[in-house]
Amino acid sequence: MNKPLKNQPLKPASQLLSEPVPTMLAPATRPSRQQAAEAVKTLIAWAGDNPEREGMLETPDRVLKAYGELFAGYEQDPKEILGKTFEEISGYDDIVLVRDIPFHTHCEHHMVPFFGLVHIAYLPRDGVVGLSKLVRLTNIFAKRFQTQENLTAQIIDALMESLNPRGAAIMVEAEHMCMSMRGVKTPGTKTITQRFAGTFKEDTSEQNRFFALLAQNPSAIGR
Repeated sequence: MNKPLKNQPLKPASQLLSEPVPTMLAPATRPSRQQAAEAVKTLIAWAGDNPEREGMLETPDRVLKAYGELFAGYEQDPKEILGKTFEEISGYDDIVLVRDIPFHTHCEHHMVPFFGLVHIAYLPRDGVVGLSKLVRLTNIFAKRFQTQENLTAQIIDALMESLNPRGAAIMVEAEHMCMSMRGVKTPGTKTITQRFAGTFKEDTSEQNRFFALLAQNPSAIGR
């Protein structure tokens, strides 16, 4: 029988809400590969098929291999991706925008894909980061179970923390298969999320410049 805990006051709700929630299980608590394979077999059987028939025999191993690729972001650190900057930029201090970054991820509510485009801009302070690093940053967070709101916030927060720009902006537009394939079944519906930080948050004229640059692109919002 468990003994009651003594002299441990309850944390206030405000403190609990402010504490970070771990996004990755410790290695000791993660299931083994065999356990994961058995779980796939269980899902196949629950769906109504036979996991032991010829066409399904190797499916668990294929699924585990696919998951290793689709969710590789849990093993990657955004600080390492953004760790190297370039300071020889001839005094350039205006907007750097990388738009139309394609992504696909999986909804944490239904474990089905959602996909679309990410547009990221920032105002350099001490230097710039390699352009491909913004694509890699997007992929780190996309290759995890996600909501679009979390994906949007995580990308810009990591950029602000690691690069320390004067400001940053992000827009994400995506189609969710949990709406297209199931539920309301409305293919083609897009969800838009955006977030601003630093100068972009403080100055609406910088926000307007961000939107104006996106409007020049026929695949971006505002077309």
